[in-house]
Amino acid sequence: MTMDDTPTPTTTATTPRLVEPSAWCPVDLTVNGTTVSAEVESRLLLSDFLRERLALTGTHVGCEQGACGACTVLVDGRAVRSCLTLAAACSGREVTTVEDLADDGLHPLQRAFHEHHGLQCGFCTPGFLMSLAELHDREGGTSEDELMDQLCGNICRCTGYRGIERAARQAVPVVERESDDD
Repeated sequence: MTMDDTPTPTTTATTPRLVEPSAWCPVDLTVNGTTVSAEVESRLLLSDFLRERLALTGTHVGCEQGACGACTVLVDGRAVRSCLTLAAACSGREVTTVEDLADDGLHPLQRAFHEHHGLQCGFCTPGFLMSLAELHDREGGTSEDELMDQLCGNICRCTGYRGIERAARQAVPVVERESDDD
């Protein structure tokens, strides 16, 4: 201490050593019903793993910020943005991409998009389909508000959304929910 009671520095601040923030780690997951085991960098995004390592290019990458929804896939039945999800975080999980929607012929969602002209260029379509697939497979249906909320997570620059909305209403069971206002 000095005469005016201000502490004197005993050590000087040092900049921490830079360390590579990535490491390799094993992942074991199921993709479209097939067990996949791989070594991935801990920072590898699920979208890049699907597209580059597994050649599943139906998962599109648009904004790389999770805003456009083009990269949406199902992880354990829930719609997630694969551009925001680490591949390593999916170890032990089930991932479903747009390539797995149709077994024989078109999936009801795909058929509805075709019938209602819910696509033009097609870039956003896989994301819309996978977002809606979560609701399509839900027991007990979904409310109109839930359906519209799900659609709001995806951006389309071509169609104007009317065809997409009609297709969604055709393919996803919408049920009336009792209002809390009663």
